[in-house]
Amino acid sequence: MSNSQYSIPLVYNAVEIMTPFLLAAIGGLFTELSGMLNIALEGLILAGAFFSVVFAAATGSLLLGILLGILCAMLLSALFGAITIYLRANVFITGLATNLFASGFTIVLAYQIFKTKGVIQFPNIPKLPVLSVPAFLQRIPFVGDVLFGHNVIVYITWLIVVVAAVVIYRTPFGMHLRGTGMNEQTIVSLGLSPRRYQLSGILISGFTCGLAGSMLTIQLAAFVPEISAGRGWIALVAIYLGNRTPLGIFIASFVFGLAESFSNYAQGAIKLPVDFILAFPYVVTVAAMILYAIWRHARSGK
Repeated sequence: MSNSQYSIPLVYNAVEIMTPFLLAAIGGLFTELSGMLNIALEGLILAGAFFSVVFAAATGSLLLGILLGILCAMLLSALFGAITIYLRANVFITGLATNLFASGFTIVLAYQIFKTKGVIQFPNIPKLPVLSVPAFLQRIPFVGDVLFGHNVIVYITWLIVVVAAVVIYRTPFGMHLRGTGMNEQTIVSLGLSPRRYQLSGILISGFTCGLAGSMLTIQLAAFVPEISAGRGWIALVAIYLGNRTPLGIFIASFVFGLAESFSNYAQGAIKLPVDFILAFPYVVTVAAMILYAIWRHARSGK
């Protein structure tokens, strides 16, 4: 088999795998730009994952399930934001508590409803639709094989990245959001509330993380405990590796998606211990952070 025959499925799978990373990181970017570190991304993804598939199964509507899953993730993000911003709780402790709460609550709720703490399958929920494109686009070498044929959430995510870039850099809201992160007193002097922009950033992260979680479970038609599997933490890394820009985050997320895609491929093709192969995406994450720290240190000249 030629190298291109190997690379096409690797890259194709990476495009889908990167999507939850990208969604969580774009949402986390809004929080980061407002001057807060949102380490609750993991829990928000998990909340969206659980409630979206449960509501989709209960209502028989894919759209309603996703919307309700997003709403639940946003409610959890609102709780996290209210405690952190208005009650002045430590953001790290509150973020970790949010992650632990989401982890425990979904397991307890799953046991109460479905009487199991393991995998819950939903074979009757609708499948995520695949975006149809003209045949001549699909025939474009490599590009047609890699960029087309994905589910609609992948393309919605790309649209969200573009909208995020426009909002952040081309609107008064984005300017005030970034101003809040750089100097709160400047925003106050304009008669605006920094807390409003910080809470808005957290709610936006709840929206994108809810959508990320929805993709994980609805695509699988099942809920697996801890299905977020560190994606929220990797999304945090992607924010900084992407230099806190939508385009940079897109590239960083693709790198992580490619690493996980390679890990999935390597399990059947390379004779290495399975534990090492499964750890490969996280090794890439740590290595990327080290290289980023070295680059920042060299750039600062210190």
